[in-house]
Amino acid sequence: MIDTLNDAQREAVRYLDGPCLVIAGAGSGKTRVITRKIVHLIDSGVTPRAIAAITFTNKAAQEMAERLKEMVSLRESDRPLVSTFHSLGVQMLREDGASIGLKKAFSILDADDAGSIIAQLVGTTDRKVARAVQSQISLWKNAGLDPEEASASARDNQAHAAAHAFRDYAATLKGYQAVDFDDLIGLPLHMLRTQPEVTERWQNRLRYLLVDEYQDTNATQYELLRRLVGPRAAFTAVGDDDQSIYGWRGATLENLRRLSVDFPKLKVIKLEQNYRSSRNILTAANQLIANNPKLHEKRLWSELGVGDPVRVVPMDDDETEAESIAMRLQSLRFERRGKFSDYAVLYRGNHQARIIEQALRKEKIPYVLSGGQSWFERAEIRDVIAWLRLLANDDDDPAFIRSITTPKRGIGAQTLQALGNYAAQRQRSMFAALFESGAESHLPARQIGPLREFGEFVNRIGWRAKKEPPGELLEELLKAIDYHEHLLATCDERQASQRWQSVTDFVAWIAKRGEEDGKSLIELAQTIALLSRLDGKDADADAVRLTTVHASKGLEFPHVFIAGCEEGLMPHSGDARVDGEEGEDADAPQQRIEEERRLMYVAVTRAQRTLTISWCRSRKRAKSTLARLPSRFIEEMKLDAQGGASAVVSTESAKQRLAALKGLLKP
Repeated sequence: MIDTLNDAQREAVRYLDGPCLVIAGAGSGKTRVITRKIVHLIDSGVTPRAIAAITFTNKAAQEMAERLKEMVSLRESDRPLVSTFHSLGVQMLREDGASIGLKKAFSILDADDAGSIIAQLVGTTDRKVARAVQSQISLWKNAGLDPEEASASARDNQAHAAAHAFRDYAATLKGYQAVDFDDLIGLPLHMLRTQPEVTERWQNRLRYLLVDEYQDTNATQYELLRRLVGPRAAFTAVGDDDQSIYGWRGATLENLRRLSVDFPKLKVIKLEQNYRSSRNILTAANQLIANNPKLHEKRLWSELGVGDPVRVVPMDDDETEAESIAMRLQSLRFERRGKFSDYAVLYRGNHQARIIEQALRKEKIPYVLSGGQSWFERAEIRDVIAWLRLLANDDDDPAFIRSITTPKRGIGAQTLQALGNYAAQRQRSMFAALFESGAESHLPARQIGPLREFGEFVNRIGWRAKKEPPGELLEELLKAIDYHEHLLATCDERQASQRWQSVTDFVAWIAKRGEEDGKSLIELAQTIALLSRLDGKDADADAVRLTTVHASKGLEFPHVFIAGCEEGLMPHSGDARVDGEEGEDADAPQQRIEEERRLMYVAVTRAQRTLTISWCRSRKRAKSTLARLPSRFIEEMKLDAQGGASAVVSTESAKQRLAALKGLLKP
């Protein structure tokens, strides 16, 4: 297998003499290097289960694990650990969380539940305010700050209020025996800092670490890795400083700089041969990213040929742009006889998708929308997950409240408030408190009865959930609580049908996952909050992919359209939230532009064969029409922003070309 690698890849695979940093350019075969290095480690005598490969997404971890299965045959118990950072954190806390006062059956709160708790603590119904506080708390956690340190770092009233909420939020989670996503990194790190015996055990268990997408790590992830590798420093970090695009959520390029300081014997290897894109596309990408300061100089090159020129298409407005993309896409597909799934349309923010969707629907072009609402964000799925969370951890008060009120069972807000007050006095969860004899002095008998009936039902299902097939039991649970009737009573017929189908699909997925993984409903429930979408959903559809540039990271397509390459949008102006980010940090405009440039670089390097960049002279925002200028990045790629006469494609000329092509195909 090593013989099929190029010289740089081979060197990266074979180097085992100390810490190693592989600077892997876009499309340079980094996953191939990681998987082959794992096999090389095994061949060199390292126990397979002592090897861990850590990445950022469930999809990447799953793909890596599948490749390894094809390359080396091992029993499941002997396989290397291939997981996300958060899954590794869950495993560490399940096994050793008791050392820091966390019970084994802790709950994992998703962002929505965490946001609801923060909104209550802040005393606001304004989602924007609550989201801003939640984002600030997340940034503090990712930087490794506790509530006291966050309070000390606060510089204004808004930051002080957020720090106060952080303190109350941490106390609430501790009382609920629950953690949020950031805690899945922060708490294992705290454990390694304060529990020497736990640290020694994990360092001995994981003898060699490989870290994918290293440029996306934040401060706590770096520190967690540093403590896991310990003085042995047996690790390979794979990343690319030119593809660091998550600074707005705590990722820091400082981690790349720190590696050579913390590990003076660090070996740096560069992967510069690109196996994805034509030379014209790589030339544009190299010229663009050359405008950023470099941690490690590199220049991508390819043996795939010159390829088609990169096209720049100026358009009058966003409606014309969307129509032109649809027509150009149809034309290309007829010319090249490809599939719809060969095409992707990338954009800076989700708000750009609507008008492109309309144009594709008009032309009957199938598409899949990525980067929008996650499957697990749907209200009906969140209802079911609340029940699963309660079965896994009956101390999970948010799950208890949602389950006992959805569907409604005659237990009102006043009853729950009285129970909550009693539980707070007793320092118990609401579920535990409802069974105590003391609850009868705080709640009338007519209220205690339905509460305990509910609690006994949960206990019966919970007992069965440890041993019965998860799909069948979940189906029985939904029938017992009359969830279908609840949907019919609270939605119109069409919406109820759609939501019930969504729930049915979820039950089928739970059944499949339980069968494949050999897990009970309780075991699945304990990790359900880590999942972001159904496995394989829409993955194999023959459809055009519409996605934000952020969500396109790690993907590649034969033909790519990048829409909206205008000043104020790409790079965005920082005056509004785009794709989940907060506004620009006024003290760091240069860093923002550099990250925006890296984002454009990621967009360009998704393309394999053709790349079309469009911008609009005017664009509608709300009720206004704003004049636009072409993005500075077009000039930096040494492309003509005006496209040249041959590149300007009107909607009418595109229609005529498409009609002519269709005519050629008629018998």
